[in-house]
Amino acid sequence: MEWVRGEVVGRGSFGTVNLAIPRKQGTGFPQFMAVKSCGSSHSASLMTEKSILEELSGCPQIIRCFGSDFSIENGEKLYNLFLEYASGGNLAEKIKNPGCRSLPESEVRRYTKSVLRGLQHIHKNGFVHCDIKLQNILLCSGNRNDVAKIADFGLAKKAGEKREKVRFEVRGTPLYMAPETVSAGEIEAPADVWGLGCLVAEMVAGAPAWRCSPSDDVCKLLMRIGVGEEIPEIPGDFSEEGKDFLGKCFLKDPTKRWTAEMLLNHPFVVDQDDTVPLDDTCEASTTRSPAGPFDFPDWESPCSITSLPSLDKSWGSNRLSSTSAERLQRLVTERRPDWSVWDSWVTVR
Repeated sequence: MEWVRGEVVGRGSFGTVNLAIPRKQGTGFPQFMAVKSCGSSHSASLMTEKSILEELSGCPQIIRCFGSDFSIENGEKLYNLFLEYASGGNLAEKIKNPGCRSLPESEVRRYTKSVLRGLQHIHKNGFVHCDIKLQNILLCSGNRNDVAKIADFGLAKKAGEKREKVRFEVRGTPLYMAPETVSAGEIEAPADVWGLGCLVAEMVAGAPAWRCSPSDDVCKLLMRIGVGEEIPEIPGDFSEEGKDFLGKCFLKDPTKRWTAEMLLNHPFVVDQDDTVPLDDTCEASTTRSPAGPFDFPDWESPCSITSLPSLDKSWGSNRLSSTSAERLQRLVTERRPDWSVWDSWVTVR
């Protein structure tokens, strides 16, 4: 395929995401795509992502993938991954729109059901997303409403997979991390459900489920998540059904936390059939086209942490084993979280 690289629409630790336009229409590709590019010498992560997406094809609630290629641009060999273009941006941007800050509960229910269907498909096919958050839920145009789709499988993994030990590995985004991830490094399907709960609470309140002041560091946040019985704040003006739904997502014990399949039968989303697109059922993975992302915030993960603050004993360190305490220290960094054109066109062959 011969295509034209357009303006930058996203950035991440891997590289950039640009608009991509096929030079010839009617070739089986959409008029607009997003292309996720990085240098070929460090393209292993994107190639792994493409492989996962190919196994997750056939689900309308996951961003589609249209294949990949290599190109030579400005003397550098690039690996390019072509993805469905989400013209509506992501949920984080929608909430940040002036005059918005939070979403009507009817929209929250609709988006939640879409994400649940995507998660059900991911988990049913033996994968864990590992980074469910507002920035990774993209909005595409539908027949009647915009459609929420799960994106960015850069951190996804096979369920039950034990990765090779890496010192100080961090996977995911702190505000959405599950307690078992912080305290024991366990990242399985229940961790995705916890992240979904944080996402839903943030859509309702217009602010992160874990309320943190600008002066708070990541260490204190992780201690709150991984130690004791505190759970994220459930919005007081949420409906009783919504509060109960979040309660099922925020069970500290991952073995008792509801699954995506169970939550699809919860009253909070079960009456949303009239607002979800008709082609909303996920099919078995039989085609080459799957799902992937286009908008990527500035997190870097996995990462190595070299400067660590000491644990504050006032945060209940007497309840931590030495192993848990060491893990929490390894997970934190002194850097505060940051919660943010090309005018030229390049022809790529």
